[in-house]
Amino acid sequence: MFVIFRCKLKEGHKMKEQMNLYDDAHWQEATEYGSGAKKKTLRDEDGKKTILLRLPENFHMADHTHVTTEQHFILKGEYKSEGKVYHEGDYQVFSAHENHGPFESEKGALVLVVWDPYLPKN
Repeated sequence: MFVIFRCKLKEGHKMKEQMNLYDDAHWQEATEYGSGAKKKTLRDEDGKKTILLRLPENFHMADHTHVTTEQHFILKGEYKSEGKVYHEGDYQVFSAHENHGPFESEKGALVLVVWDPYLPKN
């Protein structure tokens, strides 16, 4: 079982809230990913974001880009992208502004997605 602690600001102090990655709490519709996708936000602060993304069966998402680096950790299931299948335990990283996808998942997947802020090089 995986457990993560999410920080919340309260009266100027950080408090930690325990959050289990696999339980049914804190899930929301992820309409930006298409019908049936769900997300659990683990971190969202100062341009940094981490979500747990549950892809439904027969999932499809078009290729796209982001202004930040994006990382994928496949925790369960698998998805296909650019002709290659990524299985449980696989990892991918996409640079800021790098086109990636499309993504498909026949049987669904559980993916940890991390975005880091884009910092231009001097």
